[in-house]
Amino acid sequence: MTEAPMFVLGSGSAGRRMLLENAGLSFEVMPARVDEDAVKERFLREHGSEALPELADALAAEKALEVSRRTELPVLGGDQILVLEGELFNKPRDMEEARENLKRLRGRTHHLVSALAVAEKGEIVWTYREAAAMTMRAFSDTFLERYLATVGEKALSSVGCYQVEGPGIQLFENIEGDYFTIVGLPLVPFLHWLRERGLLPE
Repeated sequence: MTEAPMFVLGSGSAGRRMLLENAGLSFEVMPARVDEDAVKERFLREHGSEALPELADALAAEKALEVSRRTELPVLGGDQILVLEGELFNKPRDMEEARENLKRLRGRTHHLVSALAVAEKGEIVWTYREAAAMTMRAFSDTFLERYLATVGEKALSSVGCYQVEGPGIQLFENIEGDYFTIVGLPLVPFLHWLRERGLLPE
């Protein structure tokens, strides 16, 4: 018999789904219908670039709230942003933009900010945010071209053009932060919330 879902993942992210499945959790997937660009524009207009880490909170909350209006279960929304010295990066639109972004990131430290929000019946009931500091090597153009040839279109699927669980780890000189935060879902705090709610045994 299939175990009843404990919550809904309000995201189409394959990475977040994999982390939750690997943790042995039972859940449904219902991607949020949110215009992320509009949320970013409104947030930056109202708060400015000084509050960039809180943009991740706003995006996660918007996703959780939108899906919670379509289900009775708790909804987990998540988002991740990349900030380099006060500048927000977006997912590259094509391989040339991925190449330029990686050239700007190499030899420097950027921050990945991952936020989670749980909504129930149109209200946010729990939030969490954590950041990781990611220092890229001063890799050569030759390495960069080989890397892009290896990962191909996968470089367009994440804001930093890498997955640390794959060849992307070769881009880095130093990493400070939780693995799950880097992948995009700080899992341990969410598991703690599930136990507090009685959805997982103590």
